[in-house]
Amino acid sequence: MIQRIQTVYLLIAEILIGALFFVPFAEIAGKEGSIYRFDIKGIYLEGVQKSEIIYSSLPLVLLWAVSLILILITIFLYKNRILQMKISTINIFILLGLGGLIFYYVWSGAKLLMGVYSLTIYLVFPVIAAILIYLAIRAISKDEELVRSIDRIR
Repeated sequence: MIQRIQTVYLLIAEILIGALFFVPFAEIAGKEGSIYRFDIKGIYLEGVQKSEIIYSSLPLVLLWAVSLILILITIFLYKNRILQMKISTINIFILLGLGGLIFYYVWSGAKLLMGVYSLTIYLVFPVIAAILIYLAIRAISKDEELVRSIDRIR
């Protein structure tokens, strides 16, 4: 069962969410012309080594880590399809919360710095991962229906 299509969906979602660790979410142009970068660490001045973090994003890191762990757990729960669907549903809400929290941090960081923000394309990764997990839930439920129909035949 680990070679099913839902595993592919979950692996792609895991890769997308894992990639968020390495990419910036937005850039904020401050009022004095300085450029601030927002990524998984928080908001900090770009181009300066050892720049202090202006706006920490610890809740973002926690949601990110929980989502990664839940996707990984879901992949290896292929023998318990009902639990796999429940954990996947919870993970969809976590991912949508992650996307909303990223946008909130960008908006409030730009407000704090009195600047203008520009979002990157990586902001849609949590939404794409949530869609992939939804597709995995549909494939898992089809497998469950198949198993139940075969049980009825016996």
